Amino acid sequence: MGQKEKSSFLNEKLIPFFNKIAGSRHLIALRDGMTAAVPMIIIGSIFMMIGQFPIKSYQTFMTQTFGANWATIVQYPTNASFHIMGLIAVAGISYNLAKSYKIDAFSSMIVAIGAFILTIPMQIDKKGALWIPLKLLDSSGLFIALIVGLFVTDLYVWLVHKNLTIKMPDTVPPAVSNSFASLFPGAIVLIVVWLVRLGVEATPMKSIPNVITFFLQAPLGHLTNTLGGALVIEFIVSFLWLFGIHGANTLTGITSPMLLAALAENASAQAAGKPLPNIVTKQFFEIFIRIGGCGATLGLALMIAFMSRSKEFKVLGELVVGPAIFNINEPIVFGLPIVLNYKMAIPYILAPLSNVVMTYTSMKFGWVARTFGVMVPWTTPPLLSGYLSTGHISGAVLQLVEIIVDAMIYFFFFKSMDNDKVKEEAAAEAALQA
Repeated sequence: MGQKEKSSFLNEKLIPFFNKIAGSRHLIALRDGMTAAVPMIIIGSIFMMIGQFPIKSYQTFMTQTFGANWATIVQYPTNASFHIMGLIAVAGISYNLAKSYKIDAFSSMIVAIGAFILTIPMQIDKKGALWIPLKLLDSSGLFIALIVGLFVTDLYVWLVHKNLTIKMPDTVPPAVSNSFASLFPGAIVLIVVWLVRLGVEATPMKSIPNVITFFLQAPLGHLTNTLGGALVIEFIVSFLWLFGIHGANTLTGITSPMLLAALAENASAQAAGKPLPNIVTKQFFEIFIRIGGCGATLGLALMIAFMSRSKEFKVLGELVVGPAIFNINEPIVFGLPIVLNYKMAIPYILAPLSNVVMTYTSMKFGWVARTFGVMVPWTTPPLLSGYLSTGHISGAVLQLVEIIVDAMIYFFFFKSMDNDKVKEEAAAEAALQA
């Protein structure tokens, strides 16, 4: 296959295929819906970090100053934010999916929330009052939230398109009209979910959350929390980026529930004083693998900024190094470029995969502390983020080592491009002087 045939195949077949996947309304709804939960997760993480900051002298001081139960009190906001991610996700997914169908998104979201609550087996206290276990609204309910947010919304949209609605006169305010329009579709959706719940309760699984745990979340979570699973995820992310497709955003709807659930399990273990069970979490990828952004490009950005001989690359380096420190690498991905650049494909894939191996191995053998549940914003600069996400200086040291290794992986490819660019600039200058 010649160069033109390869380029034609990429432009006509491969790139449109991946763009179609990335542009799927359901994947976009998953991505945007999960993103809606991130601010609350970060807020809850801040209070969690205050209550669980892993310095013994700090813990002793706070206990002596505010009392033995100060850590419980300060984490009240965590319960109201970090532990409702499933509820936020189902609302966000349903809202964004319904909006993509151009129907009343708010009404669809309300129905989806009701359907989500309907899947949860409620508890009864001694006084006969009903209550919902908070754990079924957080990471434990994420898979249910995904299913309800997608399939229940699709059912609701289908019913609306079948005109199974109550139409009010034009003089009726839109808020009232929309609420009545959702009456029949909403009732049918809840009846369907109710019947499904009754059917599941007649089986040994007993409840919908149990079905998800045993048949979906458990095996997928086990696969994700492995070195092989992490390598596969990061390879796909980097490979998609080589074609200009945001790999992390494309996969986030699939991987985030498992990775956030793993992070939440670590947070619970940290609060209980138990060993952290999971290595591969959302922070594993965001803090230790994608240093400088997808492709682990911080080392490359630093070399472009401080080691380039090419005039063009020196200017580019001034533009890309600042954002790269905050893990924003679109300027380097499209400015160098890396997209559709066969010269940079190997290091762009190899650097993050080496980070996966180094991070997983060092955490597996206890050389580096694992991420303990604090949701550090992905824009936090390296070294600081490594310390905050693990609560230990070993996290920062690992990041420093990874930046050096990543730079070494990129070095020869960068030098080759830099040399080629210097020759091009010299030839252009000679042509002007001739």
